[in-house]
Amino acid sequence: MIPVFALVGRPNVGKSTLFNRLTKTRDALVANYPGLTRDRKYGEGSMLGKRFMLIDTGGITGTEEGIDSIMAEQSMLAIQEADAVMLIVDSKVGLTPLDSHLAEYLREKECVVYLVANKIDGVNPDIASAEFFELGLKNIYPTTATHGRGVKNLMESVLESFPESNQKDEDVRQEKGIKIAIVGRPNVGKSTLVNRILGEDRVIVFDEPGTTRDSVYIEYQREDTKYTLIDTAGIRKRKNVSLTVEKFSIVKTLQSIDDANVVVFLIDAQEGLVDQDMHLMGTIVDAGRALVIAINKWDGLNDYSKDRVKVQLDRRLHFVKFADLHYISALHGTGVGNLYKSIESSYASAIDKLSTNKLTLILQDAVIHHQPPLVRGRRIKLRYAHAGGKNPPIIVIHGNQLDEIPSHYSRYLEKTFCRALDLHGTPVKIEYRSSENPYEGKKNKLTNRQISKKRRLMKYVKKKK
Repeated sequence: MIPVFALVGRPNVGKSTLFNRLTKTRDALVANYPGLTRDRKYGEGSMLGKRFMLIDTGGITGTEEGIDSIMAEQSMLAIQEADAVMLIVDSKVGLTPLDSHLAEYLREKECVVYLVANKIDGVNPDIASAEFFELGLKNIYPTTATHGRGVKNLMESVLESFPESNQKDEDVRQEKGIKIAIVGRPNVGKSTLVNRILGEDRVIVFDEPGTTRDSVYIEYQREDTKYTLIDTAGIRKRKNVSLTVEKFSIVKTLQSIDDANVVVFLIDAQEGLVDQDMHLMGTIVDAGRALVIAINKWDGLNDYSKDRVKVQLDRRLHFVKFADLHYISALHGTGVGNLYKSIESSYASAIDKLSTNKLTLILQDAVIHHQPPLVRGRRIKLRYAHAGGKNPPIIVIHGNQLDEIPSHYSRYLEKTFCRALDLHGTPVKIEYRSSENPYEGKKNKLTNRQISKKRRLMKYVKKKK
């Protein structure tokens, strides 16, 4: 087992910056805004020939109320899981009563603690860290996480008591499994669904829109199948987004959609289908991700409201007919287990291997039943098709005058391929490549050569005369 280190401290001391530095990623959301990190975020790093896991946590203030108290609980859980704790303090602010309280708490828990005096840029490290000796911790490690100053020295001490990896990183890095992103508007129950699937309070749930700010990746296993669950921040309409932090959260959510294999899109049954839901699903389809739609809070509706919502869904979701629809209650667990069948079948369709021969036969059959239109008196010719990619399945069609194919005929081909290949839960993308004439442009070059040769011959004949 590789060692696990938890990064804890007050808000805005640089925990997420150090997390990104050690994992060599930008997974943790970083901004000059206290309390940005809320959930536990896990990441893997490697240094000095040794691998390790990091847990980024939310800042602890000591006066937590409401959602902040739940954030503090998440930090305490991270401390329990860790083999060692890095207590991070801000050397520019200096020693605070909360730093002393956290150090005392960690001593009571008999944790292995490394005190990290961050933000020493521009000052003498010894002077910047001097006052923190009052905490009574064995060693202090001055660092600047933004530039990496002192980080190597810190990790040499932290990793000293842990053995080296016996295998190379690429050999021991485990497969992440099917990546499932839970996406939707704010307060539709995404984090509740994540906790229900995992069977534990893994992410923060609070009756307040915008609780989740960063995308949280959680690896787990169910019935010998590996999954990575991605809890994302809710996306509101652009006109309602004013905080810079929320803009960062939206960017992370869009990145998570691109990174996922399957997206479970959550809709609030009590509010019904709104325009923002349609826009978000359009974004998912454009990204080519496999899609499963879940209507949450279904148990809170009466029969009349349920019928009304079903009519609305049937009328407006025609462009995602390929996606399975589930009526669930994330809070009580109703229907949640049924999501797995749709997730696995959608993923299987998205990564299915498609043969050139089969695709070409389907294309030829589609052309026989519905020929492409005429363009300036000439029929568009579709010659053959082959696979161009997976997740989403990309089908590349070769022929002539393909730039002139209208959008309605492309949609006809997409539906034909989906039906013939029995693709389930995933969109299909069609790409066109016009056949090139191998002799195009060579005729003129040949003629010019002939002209040049003829002129030289004429000059030679005149000279002889």
